[in-house]
Amino acid sequence: MASQLKFVLPLSILTISFLYICNADSCSSHTFSDNRVYSSCTDLPHLGAALHYNQSSSGNSIDIAFRAPQSSSGWVAWGLNPKGSSMVGSQVLVAFFHSNGSLVAYPTQLDSYSPSMAPGDLTFPVSLLSAEYVKKEMIIYATLGLPDAKTKYNHVWQAGSTVTGDVPGVHPTSGENVLSKGTVDFQ
Repeated sequence: MASQLKFVLPLSILTISFLYICNADSCSSHTFSDNRVYSSCTDLPHLGAALHYNQSSSGNSIDIAFRAPQSSSGWVAWGLNPKGSSMVGSQVLVAFFHSNGSLVAYPTQLDSYSPSMAPGDLTFPVSLLSAEYVKKEMIIYATLGLPDAKTKYNHVWQAGSTVTGDVPGVHPTSGENVLSKGTVDFQ
């Protein structure tokens, strides 16, 4: 009996892992509403998130779609840190359901480990900012003017489970939430 269990358990784990991978919506197979198409994408290594983008022909701006799994009571955020590699100093786009029932998206600067999360201007242009909630994913769309005429940036992404008084709550400070950062090259 013990030898049968040793064989069945690894086979069960392998089967579950295979089913999860086959059912996962990789960024390259994802379709967006309004016939939006992005030429590049990357499945981000944490929080089940993905980043899709198109660089403008001039190379000075980028159209992005950031998507992450989320409940309707939570929030998601994605942004660039032009000066460093951590959360502090990042300039992000955040989305959540407002208390009036509308899905809102706005830019904000993360100036400390306890940012206000209030709407504010970024040091680079943001236009066409919007969000949608589809199949238990929050998706942020925007066009960004690329700061400092570079293509490679540090970026951060995040998800939190609560919004109180129309302000995103603190995200978990362990596990994948503290690992959700990296570099992206828009070239």
